[in-house]
Amino acid sequence: MAIPLLLAVTLGLVWLLALATAQVRMVDATREAARAVARGDSADEALERGRLVAPAGAALTVTTVDGVGGLFDALPSVDLTADAVAAREDPPP
Repeated sequence: MAIPLLLAVTLGLVWLLALATAQVRMVDATREAARAVARGDSADEALERGRLVAPAGAALTVTTVDGVGGLFDALPSVDLTADAVAAREDPPP
């Protein structure tokens, strides 16, 4: 009886680790996009820069991150969000 319990706990911990990793990547993506806009890049260019950093299949607003290879399909989905704000930078003289 202990082995199925340990397996369930291990699966849950791996799932949480995958979510945490995806959340960090989302924060990095939104920060990258915010910095690009602050530098004066167009919104499209900023979103493209953010998409380079974001997890595969992610939108820069709100997204549901699925498990690796469908491993976590039986578990509930979690919506991850990240917001970033940057002040507009003055162009160099």
